[in-house]
Amino acid sequence: MTAAIRIEDLEFAYSPGNTVLKIKNFEVKQGQHVFLHGPSGCGKTTLLGLITGILSSQKGLIEILGTDISQLKLKQRDAFRGNHLGYIFQMFNLIPYLNVRENILLPIKMNSEKRKLSSDPDGEMKNLLSDLELSGYEDRPISELSIGQQQRVAAARSLIGSPKLIVADEPTSALDYDNRERFLDLLFKSADKSGSTILFVSHDHSLAKLFPETMALKTINQAGEQS
Repeated sequence: MTAAIRIEDLEFAYSPGNTVLKIKNFEVKQGQHVFLHGPSGCGKTTLLGLITGILSSQKGLIEILGTDISQLKLKQRDAFRGNHLGYIFQMFNLIPYLNVRENILLPIKMNSEKRKLSSDPDGEMKNLLSDLELSGYEDRPISELSIGQQQRVAAARSLIGSPKLIVADEPTSALDYDNRERFLDLLFKSADKSGSTILFVSHDHSLAKLFPETMALKTINQAGEQS
């Protein structure tokens, strides 16, 4: 089975002589739900930027869903991310002047591959809202939703079009523990229905017990160990 994420001999620095990440091997199998933790400033968001193609490494292999994105140009990486990945941001990044329906369907509108995979986008959107306990919220303005509801809309947006990899960057930081646990349960169930892999990154180690697989960035990042 092709790994969802495979990294080998990765090195990344924002400036010469200041290596932020140096990773010999890192792999996430398809279908896994992985919790990657580490303290603030250890390079978690940088690693996600490399995995999603927002950043480009100076050295090494970054293979996502069988494609070595380190060999792609910026526009190709952007297209690959849009067509094959879902991203849940820490601050959700919902568009405030769009309603719930429009926010969720945005990836379908913008990416040709996701349009091909979703024969009934509106029906899929309603199913996701049902799975995430937001049925009937399609036409609500984002400004009328609670933080927890906005978070679930962001999750639905990341899941639309059945992407094979969901990347989440500290999306539960604004919630209390009970709501974080409930959100993750809903996210796992929705991802399992579409066969999506989840890489969830956070500094909050208390969430680790909710995941079947956990990794510490400091154990795979040689640059972090040296610093």
